[in-house]
Amino acid sequence: MQKSVRYNEGHALYLAFLARKEGTKRGFLSKKAAEASRWHEKWFALYQNVLFYFEGEQSGRPAGMYLLEGCSCERAPAPPRAGAGPGGARDALDKQYYFTVLFGHEGQKPLELRCEEQQDGKEWMEAIHQASYADILIEREVLMQKYIHLVQIVETEKIAANQLRHQLEDQDTEIERLKSEIIALNKTKERMRPYQSNQEEDDPDIKKIKKVQSFMRGWLCRRKWKTIVQDYICSPHAESMRKRNQIVFTMVEAESEYVHQLYILVNCFLRPLRMAASSKKPPISHDDVSSIFLNSETIMFLHEIFHQGLKARLANWPTLILADLFDILLPMLNIYQEFVRNHQYSLQVLANCKQNRDFDKLLKQYEANPACEGRMLETFLTYPMFQIPRYIITIHELLAHTPHEHVERKSLEFAKSKLEDLSRIMHDEVSDTENIRKNLAIERMIVEGCDILLDTSQTFIRQGSLIQVPSVEKGKLSKVRLGSLSLKKEGERQCFLFTKHFLICTRSSGGKLHLLKTGGVLSLIECTLIEESDASDDDSKGSGQVFGHLDFKIVVEPPGAAPFTVVLLAPSRQEKAAWMSDISQCVDNIRCNGLMTIVFEENSKVTVPHMIKSDARLHKDDIDICFSKTLNSCKVPQIRYASVERLLERLTDLRFLSIDFLNTFLHTYRIFTTAAQVLAKLSDIYKRPFTSIPVRSLELFFATSQNSRGEHLVDGKSPRLCRKFSSPPPRAVSRTSSPVRARKLSLTSPLNSRIGALDLTTASASGSPTTPHSPAASPPPHTAVLESAPVERAAVESSPAVDATELSPGRSPSTPRHLRYRQPGGQMADSSHCSVSPASAFAIATAAAGHGSPPGFNNTDRICDKEFIIRRTATNRVLNVLRHWVSKHAQDFELNNELKMNVLNLLEEVLRDPDLLPQERKAAANILRALSQDDQDDIHLKLEDIIQLTDCPKAECFETLPAMELAEQITLLDHIVFRSIPYEEFLGQGWMKLDKNERTPYIMKTSQHFNDMSNLVASQIMNYADISSRANAIEKWVAVADICRCLHNYNGMLEITSALNRTAIYRLKKTWAKVSKQTKALMDKLQKTVSSEGRFKNLRETLKNCNPPAVPYLGMYLTDLAFIEEGTPNFTEEGLVNFSKMRMISHIVREIRQFQQTSYRIDHQPKVTQYLLDKTLIIDEDTLYELSLKIEPRLPA
Repeated sequence: MQKSVRYNEGHALYLAFLARKEGTKRGFLSKKAAEASRWHEKWFALYQNVLFYFEGEQSGRPAGMYLLEGCSCERAPAPPRAGAGPGGARDALDKQYYFTVLFGHEGQKPLELRCEEQQDGKEWMEAIHQASYADILIEREVLMQKYIHLVQIVETEKIAANQLRHQLEDQDTEIERLKSEIIALNKTKERMRPYQSNQEEDDPDIKKIKKVQSFMRGWLCRRKWKTIVQDYICSPHAESMRKRNQIVFTMVEAESEYVHQLYILVNCFLRPLRMAASSKKPPISHDDVSSIFLNSETIMFLHEIFHQGLKARLANWPTLILADLFDILLPMLNIYQEFVRNHQYSLQVLANCKQNRDFDKLLKQYEANPACEGRMLETFLTYPMFQIPRYIITIHELLAHTPHEHVERKSLEFAKSKLEDLSRIMHDEVSDTENIRKNLAIERMIVEGCDILLDTSQTFIRQGSLIQVPSVEKGKLSKVRLGSLSLKKEGERQCFLFTKHFLICTRSSGGKLHLLKTGGVLSLIECTLIEESDASDDDSKGSGQVFGHLDFKIVVEPPGAAPFTVVLLAPSRQEKAAWMSDISQCVDNIRCNGLMTIVFEENSKVTVPHMIKSDARLHKDDIDICFSKTLNSCKVPQIRYASVERLLERLTDLRFLSIDFLNTFLHTYRIFTTAAQVLAKLSDIYKRPFTSIPVRSLELFFATSQNSRGEHLVDGKSPRLCRKFSSPPPRAVSRTSSPVRARKLSLTSPLNSRIGALDLTTASASGSPTTPHSPAASPPPHTAVLESAPVERAAVESSPAVDATELSPGRSPSTPRHLRYRQPGGQMADSSHCSVSPASAFAIATAAAGHGSPPGFNNTDRICDKEFIIRRTATNRVLNVLRHWVSKHAQDFELNNELKMNVLNLLEEVLRDPDLLPQERKAAANILRALSQDDQDDIHLKLEDIIQLTDCPKAECFETLPAMELAEQITLLDHIVFRSIPYEEFLGQGWMKLDKNERTPYIMKTSQHFNDMSNLVASQIMNYADISSRANAIEKWVAVADICRCLHNYNGMLEITSALNRTAIYRLKKTWAKVSKQTKALMDKLQKTVSSEGRFKNLRETLKNCNPPAVPYLGMYLTDLAFIEEGTPNFTEEGLVNFSKMRMISHIVREIRQFQQTSYRIDHQPKVTQYLLDKTLIIDEDTLYELSLKIEPRLPA
């Protein structure tokens, strides 16, 4: 009998070599010997399913090997210790990890192994388990069981098949028997038929009865069918199908018209221009043709195919299935994305090419083609821009009349979602392009240029005219009168606010802008806004009385240069509040982003909750909120859809406050909620912050999970432990302000009781400009101090008493320019000390909550109180929202006295809070004062006041009034009417409803004023009987319109040009023949500016390049708002607010309000306005046409 097995030793040594080099798992393990409890340390190497062990790591030959196939590995308990040794030895034994390898065959003893680390032991067990092929064996066993089961099923099916075969044979026999019986019965029936037929033919009564019965059956069937048809025709389903078919027919007609427009674009413009570009003297290059008509031909071919498919489906009417056509069309619509992105550039290239006379002449020849119907090339290039929204509207209407069980319901919903995604991407790209175009337009207006506007992250906020007060001299403002003509003329500045910079320019006589040599470009991160001067400053009191409290200061501290102060005057308190609100919000946002991205870096040893740096949950889609890919001015995703509750929550979220979101919300909240609900939410946040604020918002302040690596900071030997952080610069101490004590903020980190506390400490302002800051108090030995490095400051007058600086919530607190984090050695922190996370420090710092406290309450205790931190931050956020609401949306409170009283009550309750911080108390008092007092500086005239003037001199006639005075007073009246429109009338298309006079009285008043002025112009011209007087009147009105253009009154331009284009005046050929060529050319220029071609393309471009004050044409904005309202719903099918639509509406309303807020400095002249508002001079339209026919009768045919 064979006692041993031979094996190839060379092959085994080769496998051992591979195991040492490429083994799955290698390392030292202790192997239990055959003796009782002796362990030998061996070096093990696992290769595939073979486990080799060697005497040492350098051994060349294996000491043994094990075949692991079919084995199992499990953990073994640690053997009992014989005796208690030293503490260190016991700890080492406790950490050892034992496991056993059990082999599947008999006669093989288990292999007991031991390792030093638990993690290493688990890895060895996992590797041995994989090498045993246990999973494969189990899978093989399962497959065998399945195979046996399938064999049994096959046998059972064979038996069942035999049984069915026998049953079929029995059934065939039964069928044959039944056939024979039927044949016998039919023979019997045929023998009986002659007798029955003879009997019936002989009985005429039976025939009459059958005839009557047949008639009645037919009548009943017809009546029942008619009832069924009529019921269906009147049913909701039939009505829905009729509407659906009508939508389809309209869609086919629109698609046919669109294909025809593309055909004209390609065949009347693209292809002829290509041929012209190939001529000997080309008026245009091939590259310019490609730039202007990008993808136009491809789009035409695509829609021709789609149109043919639609017409083929109409042949199958009334069964109309369209979803599969959209499935084919959708993947190819991405070419629109490139077309939209290139659209603005194509119009610019076309405008440049028009400078070439040959090209312009050739283009006018093409546009004269009868197929173009008088439309310009720009019009045809604009048509594809609206095709995707048109498809979305059509599919939305189809879905409204498509039952949920309809065969193509899901396909249409999928097509709608894809088109909406494409439309959103196109809209986002257009928005980005518009922002870049606005910045470039401003940059081109500046003679010196401005490189910062080439940064795509710069977002335009507002612009307007402010007066700059002469520079500060010896700590006192120069005493100048606000009404001084020299101050208004020499100090007038054109200011532009962006998200990162503030530009101050002067305007030359030619209209060009020039940046100030000093202080022309202010970086907001270096600025501090001083809203109100300190009450103890006598100098500031004097300046406030001189300037009527219309001034505000911007303290600038550029690095490496001396700080300086810019003092600006606003035309009114409302504009001052609007400017300060926007500037403070921009400063808050940029400093908030700076703290998040600079102070808390990835390599910082200070543990910061993840939501401070980049909390994805803040911008993650949920069931009640959906985000867009577009970033707002704070560089965070914009909200696309959200529920009302989520929007109110985001309004009061303690983590951030975006000025974009705040403006959009306050402009449009009436569409989806009420002012009472918004105020109730703010009140709840102030009164019950812990129950009203969601948990996800509170997680920012007190994070529960901490970083384990903080434990390694105890020894204080990390090379990065002492490092400098970059931070926004400190607020400058101007010579006109009181001595300032810098903020001190001390709080401990919750990382670990062994880690030092985080102490944010800055020094008090010194009386000497060269004296460095020193800590106000020495920190404990165990605290980690984030202290300021010496910083040069401006000279400050010494004062025995140092008052704490009081900042409003809208202004970011100052932060030392240089901060250094250090960990002193020595004692450990007291475990009983209250812990607050660095996130809380950030929240307090950005909420301006660390500027001191009222007497009687220790500042350290307050900061360590979590409830106090939440309450202070919530109060600050509520005051910030209220301040923005009151300062920039005062109309809400003027028209709603109940809302005003509720806000006053809330502010009074805030002021009664004993724990209120000084800056919070001052901010609440400022809001209360602004809300409770009447606007004393509102010297604006109202149209009603002008109309009711009774002591005016007698109105003069048209001939004696100069064109300049007429244009100025028309501009004054137009702006008075335009600025009186409250922005809530722009919501909901109230001007198109039946009750429009009640819902939008001011818009209707503006429309009526436009019609009255236009009628006055036409009536004045038609009042003259002779041709020369009429021609002179036309020339004078054209001159008035041109002066209106210089005054930026484009509404007045359109009033006059529309009057001159009326049929009653336009048909007077003899009169127009007397008008000079210069006047006609000027008339054409004015008409081109205010033309409605391309959605008022020229007028929009002109408005973008002009500076307020200006009076735009209101109808242009109403058309935009109507397009937005009709194209997109306010709510989604899930009931969420379409906040993207709200943002588009808010963008238009903000542009309107920008022109409303800046007033003209034109003196009212009663004699001129009395003539312009005299309705007795107006002739109705029918009478005008009759006069026109009398003056110049129709020529005989």
